[in-house]
Amino acid sequence: MDFSHTGKVKALQKRVSAFMEEHVYPAEARFEAEMDAARKAGNPWQPALVVEELKAKARTADLWNLFLPESKYGAGLTNLEYAPLCEIMGRSHIGAEPFNCSAPDTGNMETLVRYATPAQREQWLQPLLDGTIRSGFAMTEPGVASSDATNIEARIERDGDHYVINGRKWWVSGANDPRCKILIFMGKSNPDHADRHHRQSMILVPIDTPGVQVLRHLPVFGYDDAPHGHAEMLFENVRVPATNILLGEGRGFEIAQGRLGPGRIHHCMRLIGRAERALEMMCRRSFNRVAFGKKVADQGVTRERIANARIMIDQTRFLVLNAAHKMDSVGNKQARQEIAMIKVAAPNMACQVIDWAMQVHGGGSVSDDFGLAHAYASSRSLRFVDGPDEVHRNAIAKMELERYLEREQ
Repeated sequence: MDFSHTGKVKALQKRVSAFMEEHVYPAEARFEAEMDAARKAGNPWQPALVVEELKAKARTADLWNLFLPESKYGAGLTNLEYAPLCEIMGRSHIGAEPFNCSAPDTGNMETLVRYATPAQREQWLQPLLDGTIRSGFAMTEPGVASSDATNIEARIERDGDHYVINGRKWWVSGANDPRCKILIFMGKSNPDHADRHHRQSMILVPIDTPGVQVLRHLPVFGYDDAPHGHAEMLFENVRVPATNILLGEGRGFEIAQGRLGPGRIHHCMRLIGRAERALEMMCRRSFNRVAFGKKVADQGVTRERIANARIMIDQTRFLVLNAAHKMDSVGNKQARQEIAMIKVAAPNMACQVIDWAMQVHGGGSVSDDFGLAHAYASSRSLRFVDGPDEVHRNAIAKMELERYLEREQ
C-alpha cells in the first residue's frame, strides 16, 4: 500500500513546518508567560493574545481549517492527506489552534457539516469556521460509567416547540473559555425505545441559555489547560428550541460514530508529533549529559530506548495512515476496527516515549522546565478521551472474533 504524499501535501508540509518554526515554537514561552500572569491576576480563562496573533498569521498564510475534507468549508484534504500536517501541529501544545484545527472544535464542526440543518450551520458552523467562537462537547457524566454511552442519564424531553434538558456533565473541554458559545449535548430522549442505541439524541445548547451552569474547573494532573480547560457542568431545566435537535430524536449514537471517528484519528495524528518531539529532545539531551564517565547517549539502556522509540513511533504512524486510508476509501463505519486500534496504540506509544525522554532529562523533567510533564499528562488523558482503552480493545476483539464465528457456523 502506497502512503507516499502527493506534491500538494508535500508543499503543505513544508509550509506548515515553516510556520511552526518561525511562529509557533518561539511563541510557546510567551504563551506560558501570558497564562502565568493571568493566573496571578486571578483569571486564566481569557484568550491568549499570542495565540490570537498566530491565528491571524495562519489565516493570512492560507493555512486555515486544514482538517475539513469538504472543500466548501476547508482545504479539501482527505484524512490521509491531513495526517502529516496534523502530526506537525501536534509537536506543540499550542500548535493546533493557530490553524483552527484544535479539539473539540474540529469534531463539532465536522458534526455540523454532516448533520446540521442549513439554519444550524449558518448560526454556528460559520463562526466556528471563522475562528470567532469556540465550542464544547457535553457527553461524559460523573454519575455513570460513560465508557458505555447507553448509561447516560441526562434527559432531553420534548415540551411543545422546545426541548427541556436536565443533567450533569463533566470533562466538557472549553466550557471555561469565554469564547465558548455553543455546546453539543448528548442525552436520553427516548428511554423506552426497544433498541438501546436509539434512546439518545444530540442537541445544540447555547452556553448562555438559562439553567446552564459551569460548576467547577477540572485540572488534569494538576494542569488547568487554560484558557480552554475542562469543566463540570449542570443543566437544570434548560429550554432550547426543538429546531436545535441534530438529525432527529434517537439518532445520537449515529452522530457519535460519525463524529468520534475523525476526532479519534486527529488525536492520534497529534500524538505522533508529540512523541517525535520527545524523541528529538531525548537524543539531544543524551549528548549533553555525562553519567559514570560517558555520555548518556553512549549508555546501552539509552540506545535501546531510542531504538525502541523510533520503532514504536513508525509503527503507530503506519497504523494511523492505514486507518486514514480506509476511512477515505470505505468510510468511517467500515474503518472502525482500524480507528479503535490506533486509539489504543497512539496514546500508549506517546506515554512510553515521553516517559523515556523524561528519564534522560532527569529530575527536571517532572517540573515545567522542559514541557515533558505536561506532554505526558495530556497524552495519558487521551487514553480516556473518546473512549478508554478497554472499550476499544473489546471492540477490536469482538470484530476479530466475529470472523471466526462466521467460519464456525
